[in-house]
Amino acid sequence: MSILKTKELSKIGYINDKARSLVINTMAKNFKHHTKNQIIELLINIKNTPENYVEDEHLGKIAETFMDKVKEVNFQSYHLLQQSGMLKTYGSKEIEHGAKKQMELAMSLPVVTQGALMPDAHSGYGLPIGGVLATDNAVIPYAVGVDIGCRMALSIIDEGDGFFKRYSHQMKVALRELTHFGMEGSLDIQPEHDILDSPVFKETELLKKLHGKAFRQLGTSGSGNHFVEFGEIELYENNTLGLPAKKYMALLSHSGSRGLGANVAMYYTKIAMDVCRLPKEAKSLAWLDMNTEAGQEYWLSMNLAGDYARACHDVIHASLLKSLGLQALAKVENHHNFAWKDQLANGKEVIIHRKGATPAHQGELGIIPGSMATAAYLVMGKGIENSLHSAAHGAGRAMSRQKAKNNTTASALKKMLATAGVTLIGGSVEENPLAYKDIERVMHAQRDLIEVHGKFFPKIVRMNRD
Repeated sequence: MSILKTKELSKIGYINDKARSLVINTMAKNFKHHTKNQIIELLINIKNTPENYVEDEHLGKIAETFMDKVKEVNFQSYHLLQQSGMLKTYGSKEIEHGAKKQMELAMSLPVVTQGALMPDAHSGYGLPIGGVLATDNAVIPYAVGVDIGCRMALSIIDEGDGFFKRYSHQMKVALRELTHFGMEGSLDIQPEHDILDSPVFKETELLKKLHGKAFRQLGTSGSGNHFVEFGEIELYENNTLGLPAKKYMALLSHSGSRGLGANVAMYYTKIAMDVCRLPKEAKSLAWLDMNTEAGQEYWLSMNLAGDYARACHDVIHASLLKSLGLQALAKVENHHNFAWKDQLANGKEVIIHRKGATPAHQGELGIIPGSMATAAYLVMGKGIENSLHSAAHGAGRAMSRQKAKNNTTASALKKMLATAGVTLIGGSVEENPLAYKDIERVMHAQRDLIEVHGKFFPKIVRMNRD
């Protein structure tokens, strides 16, 4: 690359000496193989949407020069307790030691009143995936997770196996053309949804800045284990949907709030860490007091991200069903990365964080998926207090993505899918069925928490390729 001149930087809005110095040093060191035009485009993007780059290893300091200055706040240091509340673990034999240690650490926070660990649990950042935490008037951004409002949605359709046989080609085309996966990008035709008109987008400066990203990403899905799939669901006798017990065609999706939720999570986690000083091993579990402005802003933003995640699923289901001339008989959906205000049995109001856990109050419906080649379950909660009215959110990972990649070949994955009768569009060996725990064992470990009302088997699965 040719060296950028001060005049060129000023022309694109880099008038601050500190910003210009950071740019020159950073680009020379880490972006020397980029063209000048590529660098200028990148710098313009950083200036216009700095919140998208504040966590970047190389670009974060540049982005910070364009972020609104955070108000000066008084911070408070906290000590960890031995354990502040009751912790109930389900399916302990299925859970790795690291996840248990993370949960025990979370239970030592002075704001925690109760906790539960689901049988699909595995290590995460801060709270383990599969961790459920009740707190007293405090919200922990990283106990909700980065993908705020990550959720499941199931549409049950009055068609059967015959539809797959006649229209499998059209279904594959629809999945390719009407879904989009990955960190960035958008659909070819911009969808519409009332969520984009929500006045909440005008409530904070951060949400105002994120509205454009939310507009572009509406109806899209992330990477990793997010999916959209057609399959067949068998509904059991006396199912709570009131539908005849038989097999139906179904559409199942899994994704969250995209860049909107990720930016909200990172922004308020930083504020939480600034105002709530914890020992090093627990710093990512910093909380926001609900009586503070930051706490209220996060709560408002989290709920908007949850509504946005639901809107993305609405768009996906509506567009796919419409393209195939189908209508849903029933729809079931639930968040599994979120926080809710709730009451314990003793009447105490708490905030229940579920990071990779399904709400399972008495009579509450939810969906617990397995993998791209194993069953998902339609379940109804039993409202068990010790689980904080929660259940697992899936099979849970048995291998890290890197280990799954190292231990499975593309040809082995192809064979697994052929055996299961599944067609995969996109996808990768990192998400192969062996990378996950046995969903049947996970379901058995939580038989006291939920009733099974139906069993779904995937047939045509769409995922991100990487």
